[in-house]
Amino acid sequence: MKSQLIRMLTLIILCSFNTSNASENALEFEHTIVNYNASVQGVDPKQAYFISLLALALDKSASRYGTFQMRAAMINMPQSRTLKMLAENKNIDVAWSMTSIEREAQLQAVYIPLLKGLMGYRIGIIRKGDQPQFDQLTSLEDLKKILMGQGLDWPDTNILNSNGFNVVPGPEKSLISMLLKNRFDYYPRALFEPWRDLARHSELVLEKNILIRYTAPIYFFVSKDNPRLAERIEYGLRVAIDDGSFNAMFYNHPITDGMLEKSELDKRKEFVLHNPLLSEKSASLLDEPKLWLTIKTATSIAVPLYK
Repeated sequence: MKSQLIRMLTLIILCSFNTSNASENALEFEHTIVNYNASVQGVDPKQAYFISLLALALDKSASRYGTFQMRAAMINMPQSRTLKMLAENKNIDVAWSMTSIEREAQLQAVYIPLLKGLMGYRIGIIRKGDQPQFDQLTSLEDLKKILMGQGLDWPDTNILNSNGFNVVPGPEKSLISMLLKNRFDYYPRALFEPWRDLARHSELVLEKNILIRYTAPIYFFVSKDNPRLAERIEYGLRVAIDDGSFNAMFYNHPITDGMLEKSELDKRKEFVLHNPLLSEKSASLLDEPKLWLTIKTATSIAVPLYK
């Protein structure tokens, strides 16, 4: 896993210092500099996936759009601040985030789900010893009584609230400590997310029975003033989807490798939620199956709209 991550990061570094192998017959030759935000603590595997995918899109679009250079803006800031800077054309040219109607109004979305909808497949982290409490859940109403923790500025918080769940919001960096301090009892995470926290905290375990699912694409976003970059990234991603390189990266990256087997989704009861933050444009992408992940679970329950 470490060697695979090193190879991915090597690709990122090479893309930062070298122009791509663009064809001399590019329709309109140009050199594109793309600034993205990265943590000052260093690129973690989750960031590395999106950065590598951005590099792939820029490389796949080089024959049409010209050469490129990627540059990291090393700034620590919450997601809301990152998107505000992007909208104001300050320091960064592209960011990645779960979408919402509001975000698509403020920014130009690149309408390709970067994780094939994986962000909307949620399994939970719980305290060791609490599994019997979850084994006794027999209905949707039982599940709605459970205190769930989510990020203050995450769209997921609004999605869960709108479906009638009991959500305790908090700063992202504090959610694990809040769980350990009994501020809430269940921390829903996307399928690729729990493993790092579980490895670091022996007091926590993965809940065994529940899968919460909603349509929640993560997109690349750029400023509304930069439609050319959005066009280029979408073109490159679609080329990568068609030639198989997108799926090769998705299924073999360190953050996704082995996640389906470890999650044991075929043993879980799936609760399918309505996402009120999903725009018509995003919903229309569901008509393109190649853009999405399809997973089988033990049972599936569609949660009725919460009044």
